[in-house]
Amino acid sequence: MIEIDDFKNPQVKKLPNHLRQYIVAQNYDHYSPIDHAVWRYVMRQNYSYLKDVAYYPYIKGLARAGLSIENIPDLQTMNHNLAKIGWGAVTVDGFIPPVAFMEFQAYQVLVIAADIRQINHIAYTPAPDIIHESAGHAPIIADEAYNRYLSYFGAIGAKAMFSSKDHQLYEAIRNLSILKEDAHAHPADIKKAENKVAFCQENLGDPSEMALLSRLHWYTVEYGLIGTLESPKIYGAGLLSSIGESASCMKNDVKKLWYNLDTVNYAYDITKTQPQLFVTPNFENLVNVLEAFADTMAFRKGGAESILKAIECKKTCTAVYSSGLQISGVFTDIGISKNDEVLFIKTTGASALSHKNKQLANHGKENHKNGFSSPVGKLKNQEKSLEDFDAQDLEALNIIIGDKCSLEFESGTIVKGKTTSILKEDNKILLISFEDCTVTTKENQTLFKPGWGAFDMAVGEKIVSVYCGAADKDAFEEIAHVSKTSKKIPERSKKETELHQLYAQTRKIRENDTALEKLEEIFTQLKTKHREDWLCSIELLEILRQHQLNISLQKEIKIYLEMKASNQSELKKLIVDGIKLIDNPVIQLTIKEQN
Repeated sequence: MIEIDDFKNPQVKKLPNHLRQYIVAQNYDHYSPIDHAVWRYVMRQNYSYLKDVAYYPYIKGLARAGLSIENIPDLQTMNHNLAKIGWGAVTVDGFIPPVAFMEFQAYQVLVIAADIRQINHIAYTPAPDIIHESAGHAPIIADEAYNRYLSYFGAIGAKAMFSSKDHQLYEAIRNLSILKEDAHAHPADIKKAENKVAFCQENLGDPSEMALLSRLHWYTVEYGLIGTLESPKIYGAGLLSSIGESASCMKNDVKKLWYNLDTVNYAYDITKTQPQLFVTPNFENLVNVLEAFADTMAFRKGGAESILKAIECKKTCTAVYSSGLQISGVFTDIGISKNDEVLFIKTTGASALSHKNKQLANHGKENHKNGFSSPVGKLKNQEKSLEDFDAQDLEALNIIIGDKCSLEFESGTIVKGKTTSILKEDNKILLISFEDCTVTTKENQTLFKPGWGAFDMAVGEKIVSVYCGAADKDAFEEIAHVSKTSKKIPERSKKETELHQLYAQTRKIRENDTALEKLEEIFTQLKTKHREDWLCSIELLEILRQHQLNISLQKEIKIYLEMKASNQSELKKLIVDGIKLIDNPVIQLTIKEQN
């Protein structure tokens, strides 16, 4: 097992190695004074607005998940609280592949980006961050009906087939999100990254299962509304964590549509606000829609179409025979009858055979390093499927260990060789192995020769399921697609360091109610050396107003902020909202009072 801190949380402890590789340390001490101020501003604004429009009682939800208005959440505290409702949480580095994200959900573990948005993206960021993941997802996780849906969605999503173009889009989106959160990124690089995302989105072709499923996820888990079309409530994490879009989404120019299976036809752009949102009457409807979509997916349908999806994926997938045998590898070929029945399947490169998601002994990647191929279907002139043969049936066809036999399939494929072993599990024959074996098609094409070694013939009348990934992922030693695109951590300039120190002083004064006389000195430093900043001045004004101190300084700071708002349109709403909350405090925003 890959060693990680499991926070004494049962759900985190259960995570397999192929998911543990995505986990990074939170490094709580790395959060700066400005980071904490950004968290606090967003959370105060969220509560002020969301108390009226959020579906779930916001403060109550925060408390149950181990979060507070005042401080960036600590992962240990979150895990202690989430464990009480059967969930856990881990931190990761930004975007992770959709399949991995879904599987974390299936294990009932919230994936939380360790980073926090920059102050210049305080209203919204396209990048995953701790505000979105914790303040967005966690408050509603205590709702039993919703967290059941979330976990079930993860289990379905982890089986979804994706295309090679999905990988390209994932990398493009991850790169753009990193650049947008890099304070020193060049505008030309951001524009280039935006164009790359647009190109990938426009050239996806027919959307894969994962692409369609991600739309359902986007319009529920991220941007979902619940209730009525006329007066819906917010439950989607993307809205709950966006102080801008949580308000704008309720306006009439954002269309409200009923959430149903037709929602998969609406693509989305993560870099833009949503032109339409979908309303579910209840969470049970989310499960019903998910079930209807799952019935169209390869893991439930199987057959030739599903194998073709695996071939297009160009990544490790698993095909399941009706006997229960699972073949994992990169699928490259298929034989199909006139009736679209699968006649044979083939993988190229390292492959493995499993049963009930456990790799079979002596059938791992080292045993099938050059791929695997085998017929599919019934034997000719046999009513019973080979997988259901008993000892008498096997003897009738001379399928006896140590003896030679010749098996002809309905497809015309003929297997001739000496039987060396028969593997049977749960009264189903999974595998028959031969030596000195020849496999030919009805067109006399040779598929296997005696000189190639032992031939392991998969047994099963049909391919009943096909899904993304290996059956036994840890035994397959599958290192999932960890992006090579990494974040840059720039060093702070002397001026930036000084600004952080001013934020730290302000926070200490507010928390301890001491050294209040230093507020004027801090403001002088802000207005003379850090005129680009606005949030620290908001915090100074809040402290002065709370303690009813220095009316003249209050007026000076307020005028300073109002002038800044009038001169910088991008700051206007942020400053106006900040002052409004100081002038009209809703409650004492503390978690303790809610416990």
